[in-house]
Parts: sequence; structure tokens; C-alpha cells
Amino acid sequence: MRWAIGRLQQPWVQRGIRAALAAGLAWQAALLLPPTLSDYAYYAPLGAIIAVSPTVADSASAAWRTVLAILLGFALAVVVYEATRGVPDTLTIALIVALAIGLEQWPLLREQASWVSFAAVLMVTVGTSDPAEYALRYAGLTLLGAAVGVLVTTLLFPPLQLTTAVRRVALARELLAAHLEEIAGGLRTGQVPEPGEWTARTAVLGRALDGMRSAEAQVERARRANPRAHRWQGTAGSIREQSRALDRVAVLVDDLTTLVVEFQPHRRGLDRVDGATGWVLADALEGLARVVRIPYHATDTEPDERDAAIDAAVAALERLTTLLRTSAIADDEGFFALGAVTVGMHRSLQTLEAHVRFPATA
Repeated sequence: MRWAIGRLQQPWVQRGIRAALAAGLAWQAALLLPPTLSDYAYYAPLGAIIAVSPTVADSASAAWRTVLAILLGFALAVVVYEATRGVPDTLTIALIVALAIGLEQWPLLREQASWVSFAAVLMVTVGTSDPAEYALRYAGLTLLGAAVGVLVTTLLFPPLQLTTAVRRVALARELLAAHLEEIAGGLRTGQVPEPGEWTARTAVLGRALDGMRSAEAQVERARRANPRAHRWQGTAGSIREQSRALDRVAVLVDDLTTLVVEFQPHRRGLDRVDGATGWVLADALEGLARVVRIPYHATDTEPDERDAAIDAAVAALERLTTLLRTSAIADDEGFFALGAVTVGMHRSLQTLEAHVRFPATA
């Protein structure tokens, strides 16, 4: 049972169910029309499938843009065909396709632009004997099917893409924390990777962040014209907050780890101030990683695991700040790099809203 529920939550499974139901309903609806249309009922399921998209807003957008592209293609084919009577069919088709490709550059058509050339060739090859009737059959039944597709998408578990977004946010969070811990581990062992090697290692994190941003944007689109949006407003808002906070922190973390990898400030004179500079920096990075892993407090009335992580991160960052303030090596390149790293970690904690809620009593 749990396996079945898990499968049903998969976006592709939900889309498959919606598409199958929409195609069947569109076919039945088309069969109820007069014979001049019902004889071509197979066009309606095509429109239904086109309109079943990941979100209600995308479904409606795909429906009207597709029909518009089809009508543009039909109109173009008829005009060119009539204007080039007597010209070899090869040249006529070539001209129609060339002009159709030009129309497809209209930004309004978006992903549905390719239907212009498809419809134009279809019209000139099978519909020129009665263009108006063919356009009514094809475009009209496609529109009918698209309307059914939009209706099914709206009523049958209209997707909010929450499951995918939650999973991608969690993956990005874990990889970002692991990223910080890897640098901290390198500082403790003296094996910080070279810049080129580190760039290759961050590719996985970069892809995870791209996936998270895409999923968050998908959730925002899915909330438009969605009757279930109000029920999941809290979850969708949480996904948006987490995604954008992690995105900002990831930028800061990328900057500070790049500074550590390229300048290795713990090896550039600061050890003369404190023999454990690398360890202090590692403590601060690991503290930030623990805060990244715990996005919310479990309770508002007493300290919890997130409070412990924040306390440790703040304490480690205070030690690093003290090291900088007491250092007299203000002209060393590593000193400035370490200062920038410290500022980056302060800003990261601020972005994560990581503040000490229950200060220790004196």
C-alpha cells in the first residue's frame, strides 16, 4: 500500500493517469458531435495529451498556444498555396516551411512554436481541397481535447510538484553541508584540494542547486489557477523560503570555499599568530554545516538540536573573529582572504536566521 501511494506521488505517474483519462474523455466527447466532426474524433485525444502538463497554468498555456500555432500554420499554408498556383509543389512546400519557421520565432508561441510548420505542411498536403472544413476539424477538435485536458488537470489531483521540490531541497541541503565538511576535513588534515580539482568536485552540488531552483519555480507556477493551492500554502511557502535561503547561502559558501582553496590562508603567515588557525577555520565551517542541515527549530519554548548547532557555530565563528582581531599581520594576502571567509560565514548564518535564542546565563 505504501509503495502504491509513493508511486502515485510521482509526477510522471500522475501525469500518465491524467493524460489517459483526458484522452479517453476527449474521444468520447468528440464522438457526440455531428458526423462531420465525429468522423475525425481522433484529433481530440491529441489535444488532450498536449494540454496535460505538470501544472494547471502550464496546461492552459500549452492548450491555447498550440491551437494558435496550428491556426497560424493553416492560414499560412492556405495563403501561400493560393498565391503560388502554377508553381511546382516542391517550391510551394519549401516556401511554406521557410515562412512557417520564421513565424515560429514569435516569442508568444514558446514551446508550442513547432506546431506552425507541422500544421502548415499538414494543410498543404491533405487539406487544400476544403481548407475551412479541415481547419475546423483539426483545430476545433484539438481545442476540444485541450479543454478536456485542462479540466482533468484542474480537477484530478492538480499537481503542486511538492514531493519533487521537497526531495530536491533536501538533496541540495545535504550536499551543501557535505561541501563545507569536506573543506573542513581538508583543513584538519592539510589536504585542501587544488583549485582545478575543487571545481570538478563542486559540479554535483551545482547540479543539485539547479534542480532545486527548477523545482521551486515549478511549485510557484503550479500554485497559479490551482484549486488546491490554499491547502498546501504552508508547505509551498516553506519550500520557497528554504530554496531561496539555500541558494543565497550556496553563493556565499562558494565564495568562501574558493578563497580557502585558492589562498589557503591558514598556511600564509597566520599560523604565526595562532598555531591552530586551520583548526579554528575548520570548526567554523563544520558549525555552519550543522546549521545548514537543521532548517527549523523543533520547539519555541526550550533549546533544541538547532539551538545546539547554532551555539556551536557562533562560538567557532567568534574564535575565528577573535583570531583576526588580534592578528598584527594585516598586510598578508592570506589575512584578507581569511577576513573575507569570516564575513561570508557571518552572512551565511544571518541568511539562515541562525541566532542564539537562549543565551547562557552568567
